[in-house]
Amino acid sequence: MSVERPPGLPMNASLAGLPERITIWEVGPRDGLQNEKSTVPTEVKLEFLDRLADSGLTTLEATSFVHPKWVPQLADAEDLVGKLVRRDGVRYPVLVPNERGLDRALEAGMEHVAVFASATETFANKNLNRSLDEQFAMFEPTVTRARAEGLEVRGYISMCFGDPWEGPVEPAQVAAVGKRLVDMGCGQISLGDTIGVATIGQVPAVLGAFAAVGIGADRLAVHFHDTYGQALTNTIEALRHGVTTVDASAGGLGGCPYAKSATGNLATEDLVWTLDGLGVQHGVDLNRLAETSAWMAGQLGRPSPSRVVRAITG
Repeated sequence: MSVERPPGLPMNASLAGLPERITIWEVGPRDGLQNEKSTVPTEVKLEFLDRLADSGLTTLEATSFVHPKWVPQLADAEDLVGKLVRRDGVRYPVLVPNERGLDRALEAGMEHVAVFASATETFANKNLNRSLDEQFAMFEPTVTRARAEGLEVRGYISMCFGDPWEGPVEPAQVAAVGKRLVDMGCGQISLGDTIGVATIGQVPAVLGAFAAVGIGADRLAVHFHDTYGQALTNTIEALRHGVTTVDASAGGLGGCPYAKSATGNLATEDLVWTLDGLGVQHGVDLNRLAETSAWMAGQLGRPSPSRVVRAITG
């Protein structure tokens, strides 16, 4: 006789080598929404942030202080953070592309910022209009000033596992970029699988390259896209190698403009479901989070790509 299990309650069985607890770095409000073609009203974004906080998430990447010309969806950054009711115990990091972005973040009273670097020459040219080396000249004054102002700084690295123009990326090259960001003051490095091509064997190779330059897994986060359905597998492998911060996007929001059929970021609900089954603590109420993602999918006018959201909310 079959017994139907309540939604949000996976079977429990632990795996060796996993951390007791991880931090989920929720990127849905920024990375998840930035490629939406239709403008999402500021009030909807604010409610999204509130609902995510209600679910127990404590790191919510709120927006980006990039020029509106480049990311029109986030042109309301000042208005958003000005109206945001910040909660005790919740961090609201923002992306800053340069010193002007940092100025705007400081004026808005933000306490956590991030810069966005490339692991490859071609993507640095296409995304930042800089060479691989020249990008650091842009970041250094931004990071130095942010640290002098007492802000925490995260460094994102894109194309850590593969580049659509250059192909596979050498782990040592990724680690060299990360080392330069750490040396200039970034407290954490997020390793981005921007086009979602990473496979499980690459994960320890990249983490090992960072260890070889003196950067342990405790200073690293992982940011996998699910283009080929490997984001969750790669994430668990990273956890088994000491990583304890994972980037994820509620409902799997977000896309990748560099790969056809890219399905965006790792869905936070898919991650939480697996962590619950493994007994890894994270502090998130899965059912409440799934309801939030279903609500946001309704605001966007399409179903959530997260299978866990669809399973829980019907």
